[in-house]
Amino acid sequence: MHETPLTEDFLGRFKAAIDLQDEKYIHSVVDDLFVQDISAILDELDIPQAKYVAQLLDSKVTADIVSNLDPDVRKPFLAAFAPPEIASFVDYMDSDDAADLLNELPVRAREEVFAQLDAEQAQYVKPLLHYEPGSAGGLMATELVKANLNWTVRQCIDEIRHQAENVDKIYSVYVVDDKNVLQGRISLKKIIIARDEQLVADLFVEDIVAVETYRDGDEVAAIMQKYDLEAIPVVNVKGELQGRITIDDMVDLIKEQAEKDLQALAGISETVGEDDSVWRLSRARLPWLLIGMLGGILGARFIGLFEGDLLQVPAMAFFIPLITATGGNVGIQSSTIIVQSLAEKDAFASSAWQRLFRVLLVAILNGLVISLVVFGFNMLLFNNLTLSVVVSIALFSVVLIASVMGTVTPLALNRLGINPALASGPFITTANDLMGLLVYFLVARLVFYWFPA
Repeated sequence: MHETPLTEDFLGRFKAAIDLQDEKYIHSVVDDLFVQDISAILDELDIPQAKYVAQLLDSKVTADIVSNLDPDVRKPFLAAFAPPEIASFVDYMDSDDAADLLNELPVRAREEVFAQLDAEQAQYVKPLLHYEPGSAGGLMATELVKANLNWTVRQCIDEIRHQAENVDKIYSVYVVDDKNVLQGRISLKKIIIARDEQLVADLFVEDIVAVETYRDGDEVAAIMQKYDLEAIPVVNVKGELQGRITIDDMVDLIKEQAEKDLQALAGISETVGEDDSVWRLSRARLPWLLIGMLGGILGARFIGLFEGDLLQVPAMAFFIPLITATGGNVGIQSSTIIVQSLAEKDAFASSAWQRLFRVLLVAILNGLVISLVVFGFNMLLFNNLTLSVVVSIALFSVVLIASVMGTVTPLALNRLGINPALASGPFITTANDLMGLLVYFLVARLVFYWFPA
């Protein structure tokens, strides 16, 4: 197996081979590639071309390729296949991937594909179809290896050999009682070195971390990260073993969530990619751009309200960008830290006020340093004590306000059930621009009233 770079020359030759139906060349390329690389190639083809290549491959390979396709690409790709064709490679998928794929199909197509599935695969997939995609139940695979606690080691080994036919990776064996209630786990090493007549009940470990089917995927990811788990069992509300979630599924989920949060912080309201349509890219960016534009209009109006102060001291205009930029930067820094902390569900459970107090102390320290530096530069450049005092006091106040807003806003949005990352970036920037201008001119009016320049 090797990697093939997706250059323009390579893609041009590959598309030409498809047009000529040069099966020999296509096989010479894809037969020696990892399925991830074949998926990347199909991403670059139009639907008829991708379908032609997929039909040349073994159903098991096609199943792995389809599992690796981006959901936005996979949906139109699957629409080009008839239900029996889709079922032919769904039969080779892990149950969790198969359920995800079926849930992406229209209801009628889903039922037709499911009806064509192999009976054993249908048995694994059916329990997963009613779970929410982002829940532990929707993420789990039902294929696993389990043993009854009343079995002997010999019975356990025989059953492992039978069950492992449908399981690609075995991290440990889960132990259940006669009612399928999860009791613990037993390592493969312990099974191998144990005597044939020993009971599983004497060997398994009871302290096992498990999650319920209704748990959110982010919670599962946090638990697996906290306890450094490669796989985690999933149980229902009765404690009955339903399936397991492996680390590769969690990596995909974490990556997807990180991409969403990164785009949300940048003010992009939908998950989009570079290759998406112009309309979708514009639709994802416009909402917060319009809000930012509205903030700019209000900012200009604020400046207009204090036109007299600018006429009195024109040098004040030089510091407007400094005030707005500093407020925005401080707010983004604070909100980013809070959004990261909110990923840990219990981050603010017991020490919210302590954290807010620390934010305030940090803001005071940063504000003092920035204000003193700006005061020194102003005295050197303008030699105007009153103006230097105005800018320094306003800058210190803006740092404090922006820090508090950057901390409180994500917490409030999270409490309201809104993704804090979605609104924190653009919202904080726009709000702090307006607040910074208001504070700046109010401080200027008060100081210049008592100490005319």
